[in-house]
Amino acid sequence: MLSKADIVIEKTNILYFKHMLGLWVFNRRLAFVAIFFILNSCASMNESRVNPRNWFGDEEIDPPTELMAIEREVSLRRIWSASIGKGQGDVYNSLTPALDGEMLYAASANGVVAAHSAVDGALVWSTNLDIQLTGGAGIGSGLVFVASEDARVIALDQNSGEISWSAPVSSEVLSAPNARGDVVVLQTVDEKLIALSVEDGAQRWTYETTLPALTLRGSSTPVISSSGLVLAGFSNGTLVAVNASDGVWRWEERVAVPEGEYDIDRVIDIDGDLLVDGQRIFASSYQGNLMALDIETGRIVWGLEASSYHGLAQGFGNLYYVDDESQVFAVRDNTDEVVWENFDLKFRPLTAPLSFNNFVAVADFEGYVHLLSQIDGRIVGREQIDSSGVRSNLLSANGLLYAYGNSGRLSAYRIE
Repeated sequence: MLSKADIVIEKTNILYFKHMLGLWVFNRRLAFVAIFFILNSCASMNESRVNPRNWFGDEEIDPPTELMAIEREVSLRRIWSASIGKGQGDVYNSLTPALDGEMLYAASANGVVAAHSAVDGALVWSTNLDIQLTGGAGIGSGLVFVASEDARVIALDQNSGEISWSAPVSSEVLSAPNARGDVVVLQTVDEKLIALSVEDGAQRWTYETTLPALTLRGSSTPVISSSGLVLAGFSNGTLVAVNASDGVWRWEERVAVPEGEYDIDRVIDIDGDLLVDGQRIFASSYQGNLMALDIETGRIVWGLEASSYHGLAQGFGNLYYVDDESQVFAVRDNTDEVVWENFDLKFRPLTAPLSFNNFVAVADFEGYVHLLSQIDGRIVGREQIDSSGVRSNLLSANGLLYAYGNSGRLSAYRIE
């Protein structure tokens, strides 16, 4: 049986192949596509990044929407900038910085992990692990966590950057580990939720679910609730809650149900970060739904049909989401009322939305940060912050907006 890493191809969204987003999938039935590609390129390769629809000529690919001139009402002024190794690197990664008070931690694909002051960008420490990283940065319990290409989780001291421990896990980790108390939890691409001891990395427990035949390359970051539950979304469209202390199952609910004749139609990954709002947790699935569930019971309290591989944001009584065609929507919280929609960035692979001041901020594959009004969705500000693009989610704190470009540029901006 082939593993998920044996054959990978770029994921299409039926209408469009995410325009260089680089979401990869594995499909046993499409093995012949990879073999054909191998024979025509390099006999030694076992991985390829191709567009399967182009092999069969089903339809034309829709190009990214060209940016139109806007009436600029606000601007982004860069406060500071720093370089973090080689950024996201040559292979598709989505390494995202982590904020903790007035400190910002970031990792690069080539193994650089650094801590900067979130206020003025001053470098506090930098460690070069000299390995390829695929997941991080995560923080908690006085540690910074990253994950390596060879399926290891590395913990560094949050104050000094010194390595505290390194522990092997079952397979690659593509999202940030998350720690609370004496446990750090992480999700692997072979659909395992794993808990390690924050003290020495010893494995505490493992929760495992079924890996679908076809899946997006990526995973959401597990969340640890204040009541001691670990909540995680999986590629089979389920949201699961287990005890942080022992991994005992508490509840499971489907955010999406696979439909369609072909495996590609049945992809329902939960890849976007989960959003906690009081006793509710929000999840989104590709080719499925947006859903809010009660954290303690798993009871569904709200739902809306939509396809998204991003997390959601809140503000002005609205929920904001970016769908799989990079269209931005605002819906009234706890209803299905669409407050506004913006199609100006269609097919320009976007990051997850971020509520910032009076705006919704997103970044695209060409490195532009767009500011949309939370009132009506108009684009009122725009700034290109990295010509190599941005796929790491934006962050905000201290009155600043933080962006980590694909080239490794980590920057802080203030709205003016």
